[in-house]
Amino acid sequence: MSNLLQQYAQQEKQMQQIAEQLEKMKSDPRLQAEIEFKNQLEALMKEFDKSAADVLSLLRPGQQADSGQQAPGQRRKRKLKVYENPNTGEVVETRGGNQKTLKQWKEEFGDETVESWLVRTED
Repeated sequence: MSNLLQQYAQQEKQMQQIAEQLEKMKSDPRLQAEIEFKNQLEALMKEFDKSAADVLSLLRPGQQADSGQQAPGQRRKRKLKVYENPNTGEVVETRGGNQKTLKQWKEEFGDETVESWLVRTED
């Protein structure tokens, strides 16, 4: 099989896996609740002609809406990333790239392939 054809087949397989992951996410009640909240919030903002910055300034008086600054000496908390190996079904949750199983996967399958296994990201 030619290299181009192999690459096409691999991309097609990844696209199928992503489609399956999206379908699984659509049935997640947590996602449905988040989408409903977002839609209701956007409708409310539109009704009262308010922007996201206006809402944040109401919720956090005295802070800039767009300032991502932390107190001195504090690092911002890393986001939790959840990966699922489609070959084995094994799930890895990590806040950094130094996780043992994740490193092994990246050595075996490559960075791009493992990053395509990212299921969700949480704060």
